[in-house]
Amino acid sequence: MRKFFGTDGIRGLTNRAPMTAETAMRVGMAAGAHFLRGAHKHRVVIGKDTRLSGYMLENALVAGFTSVGMDVVQVGPMPTPAIAMLTRSMRADLGVMISASHNPYQDNGIKLFGPDGYKLSDADEAQIEQLLASEPKLADPAHIGRAKRIEDARGRYIHAVKQSLPESVRLDGIKMVLDCANGAAYNSAPTVFWELGADVVAIGVEPNGTNINDRCGSTAPGLLQETVVASGADIGIALDGDADRLIVVDEKGRVVDGDQIMALIGASWARQGRLTGGGVVATVMSNLGLERFLQGEGLALERTKVGDRYVLERMKSGGFNVGGEQSGHMILSDHATTGDGTLAALQVLAELVAAGKSASDLLHQFDPVPQLLKNVRFSGGKPLDDGQVKAAIAEGEAALDGRGRLVIRPSGTEPLIRVMAEGDDAGEVERVVDMICDAVRAAAA
Repeated sequence: MRKFFGTDGIRGLTNRAPMTAETAMRVGMAAGAHFLRGAHKHRVVIGKDTRLSGYMLENALVAGFTSVGMDVVQVGPMPTPAIAMLTRSMRADLGVMISASHNPYQDNGIKLFGPDGYKLSDADEAQIEQLLASEPKLADPAHIGRAKRIEDARGRYIHAVKQSLPESVRLDGIKMVLDCANGAAYNSAPTVFWELGADVVAIGVEPNGTNINDRCGSTAPGLLQETVVASGADIGIALDGDADRLIVVDEKGRVVDGDQIMALIGASWARQGRLTGGGVVATVMSNLGLERFLQGEGLALERTKVGDRYVLERMKSGGFNVGGEQSGHMILSDHATTGDGTLAALQVLAELVAAGKSASDLLHQFDPVPQLLKNVRFSGGKPLDDGQVKAAIAEGEAALDGRGRLVIRPSGTEPLIRVMAEGDDAGEVERVVDMICDAVRAAAA
């Protein structure tokens, strides 16, 4: 069991273990020591979103990295995928993003990228955890690292994202509402779409340190829906706090999730001969309707456990170039090494231009089957090992056999058991979920 790393780096309530300045400094020391390989001068790129606590954690990380002899490049508020891109393009040994993604401002987190721009493997994280438990080997005074801020990082990222579209593709005539969640992309994302010709109505672009993801962004699309309809926009795009995922809203104000976006991009790229791997990679949480849609297109749906890095690992091993999560993480590996909401939005808008259809006609590729997810909190033990819980799960699987799916998993960050079922009969799905949740509660009592 790992003490610090969860499914997506280290995350928690700020100024409470593990998300303290002391821990951040120790992470800098440990991760820096782990990547001190070779005789070259070592470098780490550090970015952050707009949380108030980002200043504190950034300074602590800088202290940790420089103390073991690593130079630090600070780029300020930038999307997570920008840090991955800059880490690789600047030939850095390590990239760090300070963000808790879609969580409220009180939380923060640390995400690490290797020199190839990919999130660290489980093995790398386990080795860093071991180093966190030991005394660091500090650099001698002559080899302490230096810290430097660069001012053109945003421009480098904007240019790279725009390069994902052919020069012939323009967004003239598209009126879009863009919700940046008062987060990391508040400056870069509006510029990308404006430079490509779109008429951009930007919301969630006034961060103050505490309003990130506050009733805005991909997890709270209500404001986006209202603004799209009220402004007569063709489409709405909502990013999350670190801009590695998106949710889309059509011109009628209806939300389009990551499953529909994967269906759109995957099927379109297959028709164009651009799709590799013979299908799309998603997690166990993606809707059965997506799987059936792709089968109808002659494509496969490969499923992984929850977490975009597990999606990426399967993409790399199987030669896939489209993958993602229902929550809106989209990984388009021809252009990026991690999820990128801005880049994925450009692909959606390009499809909208090419099709000449309304967003409501284009984006709803399939009818999702009824799906229900409930969480059961427990205080200790292992409820999933209980005999009555196992019996309830077996009964649920038998009830859905051939007509749906059942996914039971513990949360990677909280003491929760997540119970998800889906199938053609909504009533049966609800009965199965409630039955298993009741069994888990009884076992946890």
